[in-house]
Amino acid sequence: MSVGDNYRGSQIFSGLAQYIGLSTDQLNFIISQLVALGLATLYRTALHPSKTATAVRHAFGLVAGLIIGYFCFGFQAIHLAGLPAICYVIIITQNPHVMHGMVLTVALTYLSCLHLHRQFYDYGSYGLDISGPLMVITQKVTSLAFSLHDGLSKKEEDLTKLQKEHVIYKMPSSLEYFSYMLMFPSIMAGPIIFYKDYIEFIQGNAYNIPQNNSVNDNTVTYEPSPARAVVEKVIIALFCALVFVNFLPRYPISRIKDDHFVDGTSVSYKFWYLTVCTTLVRCKYYFAWTIADAVCNNCGIGLSKYKSDGSEEWNKLSNVDIFRFEFAASLKEAIEAWNKGTNIWLRLIVYDRTKKYSTLLTYSLSAMWHGFYAGYYLTFFSAALFTLAARVVRRHIRNNFTGTNESKLLYDILTFAVTHLVLAYITFPFVLLDFWSSVRLYNKMIWCLHVFAALALILVPKFVPQSQPREVNSKSSLALALRQAGPYTNSVGHND
Repeated sequence: MSVGDNYRGSQIFSGLAQYIGLSTDQLNFIISQLVALGLATLYRTALHPSKTATAVRHAFGLVAGLIIGYFCFGFQAIHLAGLPAICYVIIITQNPHVMHGMVLTVALTYLSCLHLHRQFYDYGSYGLDISGPLMVITQKVTSLAFSLHDGLSKKEEDLTKLQKEHVIYKMPSSLEYFSYMLMFPSIMAGPIIFYKDYIEFIQGNAYNIPQNNSVNDNTVTYEPSPARAVVEKVIIALFCALVFVNFLPRYPISRIKDDHFVDGTSVSYKFWYLTVCTTLVRCKYYFAWTIADAVCNNCGIGLSKYKSDGSEEWNKLSNVDIFRFEFAASLKEAIEAWNKGTNIWLRLIVYDRTKKYSTLLTYSLSAMWHGFYAGYYLTFFSAALFTLAARVVRRHIRNNFTGTNESKLLYDILTFAVTHLVLAYITFPFVLLDFWSSVRLYNKMIWCLHVFAALALILVPKFVPQSQPREVNSKSSLALALRQAGPYTNSVGHND
């Protein structure tokens, strides 16, 4: 990742960045997250809800977020307040029946202008840019608007399960609103924290789960420590950073543009190289998302549940499930494990509200939210095609493999291999960004997987009867052993 003259963040540590071999924006991001990790400890202890008024907690999160934003983006940080300020005026002045649509339109227009500005003046850059935090703020402001719309203009029986979980019945005050938008734990890299979860956290109700006291049999509240989860996630983030820094230079994505790679290598080698380099590129996202998740956990945000042994899980707001994604046995499972907060956001404001073309509209919004590089649209519209094809194949073929655990395992191994070939094949334009370079490579690969997906959509329903569920024959010793075979046999119910 390189950064040019367009970076407007602090240059205080530019000498140190040059000395250790990082760009200034990379080092500033790391410093901001380390500072946020320290502030998170202060937030959870000295500013605990039992010791501090909610207004103070709101103000601390807001001010810390603004300082971090200014450190990383300089005067561009004004956009961090500008977008939510415009949307807040719409929220408090417009009819709830139309307010959510207006907020979505304004927020996406504002974000799109910055995407286009960056694309025009700093084409192809992966440097730290204000559009990243604004993408998260866009998610926050639109999800808040839609949840208020549900609470103020719709009947409860008309809401979906997800909408009921996030519905809001009370207009937030200006302090609540802006502290939610700019809270320091998630300002740089997410994850998206939905408004109800944020308010529960501020009030101290995010982890007050009733437990039984065996001595007096009274109900007490048990407040768990996130220390173990934080340490584990910091270690994972550092590991991903080391992998990214040490191995990606050996398999650069830019090689895909080389004439020799396009014209002088076999299709099988192209698939192998695309799989390796896109896997390494993901490590950058794993680092940013996992360290941001650790910051949120250290604040006390993200407790999902207690396990049967009494230990806690801190993954309620995690952006990614790395293990599940890398070992996904279906495209559906991979999509669900990647950028999970964005998946919920898309479902909340688009997928569950549209009756026709919901998949296409969802991918279209996701592409627009990311920006206007043509590579994004190649990836997302390809993903829409493969998602539809995977559904058809699953309905008509999958149940033919559920008769025994052996056949289920074989099916999962096959779908695992196909899924990761498809992921490499459709995601490289997202990383490459450039349209013609991506199309040139697709032409050399004869658009092979696109053709297979299209044929599956057309031919499978016509020539393959829809399969019926089969009972598993678990009498064989091999089948019994394969029940313990790991994620493949456990994930068959999620295949798509």
